[in-house]
Amino acid sequence: MTPVLAYVMSFIGSVLGLRCAVRARTAQPAFGWLLAAAIALGGAGIWVMHFTAMLGFTVDGTSIRYDMPLTLLSAAIAIIVVFIGLAIVVRGHREAIALPLGGAVTGLGVAAMHYLGMAAMSTGVTMEYGTGLVLLSILIAVVAATAALWFMLHVQGWGNTVGAAMIMGVAVCGMHYTGMASMSAHHGEHHGLPEGVAPVELLTPLLTTVALVVVGLVVLVGVAELEVRSVAVAAGPAPESKETSTLLSTDPATLAHSGRQWPRLPTHD
Repeated sequence: MTPVLAYVMSFIGSVLGLRCAVRARTAQPAFGWLLAAAIALGGAGIWVMHFTAMLGFTVDGTSIRYDMPLTLLSAAIAIIVVFIGLAIVVRGHREAIALPLGGAVTGLGVAAMHYLGMAAMSTGVTMEYGTGLVLLSILIAVVAATAALWFMLHVQGWGNTVGAAMIMGVAVCGMHYTGMASMSAHHGEHHGLPEGVAPVELLTPLLTTVALVVVGLVVLVGVAELEVRSVAVAAGPAPESKETSTLLSTDPATLAHSGRQWPRLPTHD
């Protein structure tokens, strides 16, 4: 059940992140939309997916607890690296350079988040990692991050957004479970009792925070979408001219060229 829930969270975060990235491409300034996209994708789409998947992880003969500071640090890393990657590609002038650079930074950061989150687990047993699968998971993270950033640069329309988010969800979950497959647990002769916070104690505040963040992002994106559509409708019926048909588009990148974009900039008399 947890793999399904993990994928759903990754999908939701990816959809919201992609829609926020669409706004960031044309907004002036873009900081607010970039931050919203980073929280959606890095926070909900990646870190929450990771933690949700970890709820299904067990080690026979012991209980699992979490180091709270390390767990929160891993969440912060996920959001920060996605923000940096987005800033590089959205505001970069040469995509051929900005996209691989942003993908590498984001992918390595996501891998660091994953393994830091794993290090935050306290099980009282010895944990070992297989080098080959670890390297494969890092490669998947970099490729997935690069693909996600490409989608954020080029995807337009809700149909394409949903399709891209489905692919991104598979890639993110694939990286996570490849990393998990690289790990093995061994009971030693002497092992202490695990210390930290039990998963169930993290579940309530996690669900509350995620619900508030997701609802806030849905409202933010929804208001932006309605604003863009209202601007297109306000443009009126379209004569058969290329210029007017451009104004009727609901693509914010197109509307920006007409001087209409969201959020509205203050006007001066």
